[in-house]
Amino acid sequence: MSERDSEELVLLNKKLEELFQRYDALKARIADLKSENLLLRNHLQERDNKIRELEVKYERIRITGALMGEGENGIEAKRKINELVREIDRCVALLNR
Repeated sequence: MSERDSEELVLLNKKLEELFQRYDALKARIADLKSENLLLRNHLQERDNKIRELEVKYERIRITGALMGEGENGIEAKRKINELVREIDRCVALLNR
């Protein structure tokens, strides 16, 4: 093996070692990002659940306000109640046949 071949082999070994180091660093970075991604997905799921809970609470409050006769919601609630009562009356009439 010539001196030039030896130098090229040493250079290739250095480059290979550098590539392995970069590869290991990238593997570690990927693992960190996967962990962070999982954490963020969990936070997002918690936020979605909280939003759903708040939407349900808001709807209950809106209906309660409507039933108490507050503003336009009161008119809407009375209309819905009347529709439900008519539907119940129809069902009772069908049952009595």
